[in-house]
Amino acid sequence: MINPASTSVASSYVHGASGVPLIGDTIGRHFDAICARHGDREAVIDLGQQRRLRYADLREQVDRLACGLLRLGLVNGDRVGIWSPNRIEWTLLQFATAKAGLVLVNINPAYRLSELEYALNRVGCRALVSASQFKSSDYLAMLAELAPELRDSSPGALTAARLPALQMVIRLGSDATPGMLNFDDLLVAPSDAERQALQALGERLQFDDPVNIQFTSGTTGNPKGATLSHHNILNNGYFVGEGIHLVPGDKVCIPVPLYHCFGMVMGNLGALTHGAAMVYPGEAFDPLATLQAVASERCTALYGVPTMFIAQLDHPRFAEFDLSSLRTGIMAGSPCPVEVMRAVMSRMNIGGVTIAYGMTETSPVSFQTAVDDPVDCRVGTVGRIHPHVEVKIVDGQGHIVARGETGELCTRGYPVMLGYWGDEAKTREAIDSAGWMHTGDLATLDEAGYCRIVGRIKDMVIRGGENIYPREIEEFLYRHPAIADVQVVGVPDVKFGEELCAWIILRPGTCLADDDIRSYCRGQIAHYKIPRHIRFVDGFPMTVTGKIQKFQIREAMLKELAGS
Repeated sequence: MINPASTSVASSYVHGASGVPLIGDTIGRHFDAICARHGDREAVIDLGQQRRLRYADLREQVDRLACGLLRLGLVNGDRVGIWSPNRIEWTLLQFATAKAGLVLVNINPAYRLSELEYALNRVGCRALVSASQFKSSDYLAMLAELAPELRDSSPGALTAARLPALQMVIRLGSDATPGMLNFDDLLVAPSDAERQALQALGERLQFDDPVNIQFTSGTTGNPKGATLSHHNILNNGYFVGEGIHLVPGDKVCIPVPLYHCFGMVMGNLGALTHGAAMVYPGEAFDPLATLQAVASERCTALYGVPTMFIAQLDHPRFAEFDLSSLRTGIMAGSPCPVEVMRAVMSRMNIGGVTIAYGMTETSPVSFQTAVDDPVDCRVGTVGRIHPHVEVKIVDGQGHIVARGETGELCTRGYPVMLGYWGDEAKTREAIDSAGWMHTGDLATLDEAGYCRIVGRIKDMVIRGGENIYPREIEEFLYRHPAIADVQVVGVPDVKFGEELCAWIILRPGTCLADDDIRSYCRGQIAHYKIPRHIRFVDGFPMTVTGKIQKFQIREAMLKELAGS
């Protein structure tokens, strides 16, 4: 339950005073306790694969997988990547790595060659669990291109020039692929000695140990690996679940991707800590599959970004489905229009839908509305501070501003990440000496403690719930031999909220078309990072000191698009 925050009358500082203690345990030990308490309750329902596990069954499968990973020679602290859409194996690996003392590395299913190579090497993944394919992405073909040595390697003994840390590729599915292990082979029943070793290892693990790395794009180029501990994400999942009043036996429909904190923390861990069931409608969001899942499973909670809820409300078959079982849920990722919120509450029966705000580096949630907040609070604010979390809003000199004034939102407390993997300099830039995480978001706090996000210090673009930093796209496009300079900005879009626009200066004597740029991006960067609007220009608007004025690029595009 989110309790009212203790607030200062004059300054923009709040802390979540709470009588509910933090969970002082590892994910593995808490997982075991929950499974023992709720053994006969449904735990995971994967409708895409038509698979169901009760909590007792889930524990057995997780223990088998954890022992299987240790049998491969993986040791405490090793990084294990997961490159897969939403599947029951994703969840088994999430809990198995936590129990085995391994660090799960979430890899976006939309990643292509250059992004996959960077992610695996950046954190030194020793093992990778991969689906065979997803949508238009042939994962096995991409891995074969990055590591042609797989073809002649013994499974589990890879030595690859471009992926020097990677030794094991574990594929999903029953087909055999040269050089790769099969996931199901790790699920054989362990010996008594292996089970005892797993139990002894679990007793030695500490809740401040790293358990998860999630890549978050940086304003200066390549993504950074936000490193999260058991304490970070277990507690955040729990208090998110408390915020929407989850109870044992609830069924949480999770159409959001598991590689995001939204899916694996707010979804999986939120459900686990309350003895609720995790329901996956399919591998990726589909409005019809989500409606079918809610109706057929009698789900009581539904998660999604606003565009997901809009797609369900607008689906031509919407009226066919009985959604009366719904009671609560979470909408996050981007602002919600008031009309959409009212429709979700009335037409979808989710009277207790809440808004949540946060960032990967804070596990992720630090603000959330309450199930009984007025509609205007749920669309105009991101709610009030979470339990055991502190927030202050500061000006450019780091001084706390008065209530109602705009400044940068800073967060401190149990959710703040351990740091960016292997990057002390970037960690110190983000987390100051007093432990405050500087979010880069501009916000205000009112007298009642409700927070409003009013802008971003940097130029981050949010497209359909995906955070995109233009600098990453710019640095990728700079690699093209015909591109002399490029600037990427976000422009408004009816469907996705924002879309990317690239202004490109070509080198003398070269010629490119829009499709040439898109072809260059395909297969190398995720589809949502490919600019929709591309313009070839002779120069950029600049200040007298030579600083590029991106706001003028945006204004010019707004005028052009408005007239088209």
